[in-house]
Amino acid sequence: MDEELTLRTVDFMKRNMQADKPFYAYVPYTQVHFPRLPNPKFAGKTGFGDFPDCLADMDVNVGRILDAVDQLGIRDNTVIVSTSDNGPDPTWPWQGCPGPRRGSYFTRMEGSLRVPFIIRWPAGHIPADRLSNEIVHEVDTFTTLANIAGAQVPKDRPIDGVDQTEFLLGKIDKSNREGFPVYVADRLEAVKWKNWKLVFYEKERDWWTPPAKLGVPKLFDLITDPREEYPDAGVRNTWVTEPALKIVMQMERTLKQYPPIAPGTPDPYTSPQPS
Repeated sequence: MDEELTLRTVDFMKRNMQADKPFYAYVPYTQVHFPRLPNPKFAGKTGFGDFPDCLADMDVNVGRILDAVDQLGIRDNTVIVSTSDNGPDPTWPWQGCPGPRRGSYFTRMEGSLRVPFIIRWPAGHIPADRLSNEIVHEVDTFTTLANIAGAQVPKDRPIDGVDQTEFLLGKIDKSNREGFPVYVADRLEAVKWKNWKLVFYEKERDWWTPPAKLGVPKLFDLITDPREEYPDAGVRNTWVTEPALKIVMQMERTLKQYPPIAPGTPDPYTSPQPS
């Protein structure tokens, strides 16, 4: 399926270039989500099993898109983002590894929340080889890419994303976001603020086991304790609670201002718009 997605993406880009039209291509590969079954062309390729074979498969497909961008002569005028929506799945035999952190998909752990975010825009726009540990949320991509493309962000609904253009262009060193609430399903399980995480539920691995709500929240310093193993005793860093809970209160205010609509969210193209 991913090879087909790649071929159709390249064709889509070519057709838009022939029509002299700008384009936005969203390419949601199915790998390496479980069940990880590599393309037969890559099965056994690495010699280390399905997961590495799927990575090799995905690497080649991304390379095809990058090559097509170069061949179309639009390298310097194309913003390319490679990222993911969550960390590894814990389900055997398709489980992945979160590296030095703990946790997996569908948890509030850093192994679930931290994913790579790689962005390329040559010709003097985004500095090459720049690394950062600042917080950027997936919802920021909508607001940021809309700004880069010269589009207007809707004003008739709440928008969670913040504009990260200046940060990504290297004009400022700090992200425009200090933190975010951590929802798992319909539960507010934690809140992140800078290098701190205030945790309301205890859960490390999977979605099969119901999480246990803590009587007293735990606080973790993600710099000195990236594996979230040693919660603050609540004596040294109580000052963190105020800015962390401020994020929660801001979110709760918006929920009152824009209450959830049941069932589901209305289609903005068919539903009546506010006057």
